[in-house]
Amino acid sequence: MKKDIQKIRNIGISAHIDSGKTTLTERILFYTQRIHAIHEVRGKDGVGAKMDSMELERERGITIQSAATYCTWKDHNINIIDTPGHVDFTIEVERALRVLDGAVLILCSVGGVQSQSITVNRQMERYKVPRIAFVNKCDRTGANPYRVASQLREKLGLNAVMLQIPIGLEGDLQGVVDLVSMKALYFEGDNGQIIREEAIPANLQDEAASKREEMLDAVSMFSDELMEAVLEGHPTEEMIRDAIRKGTLSLQLTPVLLGSAYKNKGVQSLLNAVNLYLPSPTEVANTALDLRKDEAEVTLTSNPDDPLVALAFKLEDGRYGQLTYLRVYQGTIKKGDTIINSRDGKKVKVGRLVRMHSDEMEDIEEAAGGDIIALFGVDCASGDTFTTSDISYSMTSMHIPAPVISLAIIPKDNKAQINMSKALNRFTKEDPTFRTYVDHETNETIISGMGELHLDVYVERMKREYKAEVEVGQPQVAYRETITSRAEFNYTHKKQTGGSGQFGRVAGYMEPLEEGEYEFVDKIVGGAIPREFIPSCDKGFQKSLEKGLLAEAPVTGVRVVINDGSFHAVDSSDIAFQLAAIGAFKEAYQKASPVLMEPIMKVAVEGPSEFQGAIMGSINQRRGIIVGTFEEGNYTVVEAEVPLAEMFGYSTNLRSLTQGKAEFTMEFAAYRPVPRNVADEVIKAVQARKNKK
Repeated sequence: MKKDIQKIRNIGISAHIDSGKTTLTERILFYTQRIHAIHEVRGKDGVGAKMDSMELERERGITIQSAATYCTWKDHNINIIDTPGHVDFTIEVERALRVLDGAVLILCSVGGVQSQSITVNRQMERYKVPRIAFVNKCDRTGANPYRVASQLREKLGLNAVMLQIPIGLEGDLQGVVDLVSMKALYFEGDNGQIIREEAIPANLQDEAASKREEMLDAVSMFSDELMEAVLEGHPTEEMIRDAIRKGTLSLQLTPVLLGSAYKNKGVQSLLNAVNLYLPSPTEVANTALDLRKDEAEVTLTSNPDDPLVALAFKLEDGRYGQLTYLRVYQGTIKKGDTIINSRDGKKVKVGRLVRMHSDEMEDIEEAAGGDIIALFGVDCASGDTFTTSDISYSMTSMHIPAPVISLAIIPKDNKAQINMSKALNRFTKEDPTFRTYVDHETNETIISGMGELHLDVYVERMKREYKAEVEVGQPQVAYRETITSRAEFNYTHKKQTGGSGQFGRVAGYMEPLEEGEYEFVDKIVGGAIPREFIPSCDKGFQKSLEKGLLAEAPVTGVRVVINDGSFHAVDSSDIAFQLAAIGAFKEAYQKASPVLMEPIMKVAVEGPSEFQGAIMGSINQRRGIIVGTFEEGNYTVVEAEVPLAEMFGYSTNLRSLTQGKAEFTMEFAAYRPVPRNVADEVIKAVQARKNKK
């Protein structure tokens, strides 16, 4: 039986760390009868939440990998991806939002809009994902959903409209008032599964009436019919819901719901809102590039009878080989079908199709447009597009941030070396932000990633899942070098050996590039350098950018212009001009006032107000610049920009300063020049390492 595609919802659950994403997903699975008992994230029963299936996740009480599941609520099929909150695992959120049609943005009613909420919201905007906001933890001391709604407007620029108000707050949270139906909802029974509808309590009637008026004002902008009905004084529930849906799908409205997932309140009304206000696959415009028509853009249809287009958005090494998560955009995929990877044209036979439920799987015979499923035993990379033979489409890839931190890892013995290689192969294939390479000078294996926690988790997984005993070196910051002034070059490369020699002269200048990493400009006239050797010059300059002359860091932000040169009819060659360009680069680089650049992190520290002085002091000691401080109740949020090199070990330091009561998040902000005295130390350390060899 083919499912009605209008009744499919593909949603992601995203938020700042510890806002309750996994707890909410656990409740959703319970109310939709996918699980029959609720377990907590840091469960004392030793079971842990269903969606945190990795041993490390259960130990640390955090989500590391996004997990997919599906459930049914009021005859709608909902595919859910629970994503991590830590910025170190930002790629998991990135790839989930790339394939989802809608999202639930969770906010803590005490913490409100936090640093990671801003990052997640930016990712949703990048992929144009309509969202519902759910203000969670309304049972906590200091809860204030009204403040959170105003922060959504001020800090995120969203048109946030409250569809509910709380009945009681903090320890007295009893339920919510639905402003659309004007009913009070109470969630009763052992796990809040019984919903009791009643008239609005007398003490809340005035507030509910005024909040409903605000809501109708905002929502009627999306429907002329509703606006007329409001003026005449008889808007129907259906009209209001249609207008909310219209505003949400156009990304001009964000409905706000409230509750407490932990206390089992408000989750069912959030599920109703997902069905009512978030898009079905047919209501989202998805495009692909037609590789046979010079990458012309094509709009995909979601029609199950059209040729297949599916995107592999996540890979996992399962017990039975590679597990590939697929989002089907159009067409139908069946067991036994032959599909084509449009990247390399390879044909693949579909052996086993499964629907994921965290780490469990359920076999299915076929899947159609709008579905999120997984395949077994298909060798492909993250971001590959699969089609049938009639077409050759490719989906656009997702945004992948560059790594900012590196570690050297040394295997203890030969067995560890083999296991480490297996682990690194798998991890780099699964996670595009995790990179690895061998430093040819030190012969060490270097791993790079998004932060200390990111690399720490992978090293731990190597030890547990692959029994690879490795030792970890000191963390290294990904420095860059750039130039700050214009410098000219005129370099001749001459080498005379027996037989033909090498000759090439390159002249021009090098200057700072405002945006981008490198630009090569050819201004050669009159054949001073033959056309076939121009790419050789470019190649030589690009090679020079790999290692700067200050601290052997990659060089960025350089425009190279060549405007003159000379050649020899016999001795000039591709290699001669490459070497001439390398020599020219070295000659000009020293004259162009090179500087060392370091990654600066955007850091947000949250803790009790009594520790504000200690927190600010700790940031100042680390060459940090405080951007702003916010008081929220008895909590302080300090936002700062701090060099990554100074942030190692900060979590331990912060814990001891604040009796373990403060926490921080950080994400990459920009590259900035390193102060002279610090740069000298870094350069000295690089020289010492070279001399040691």
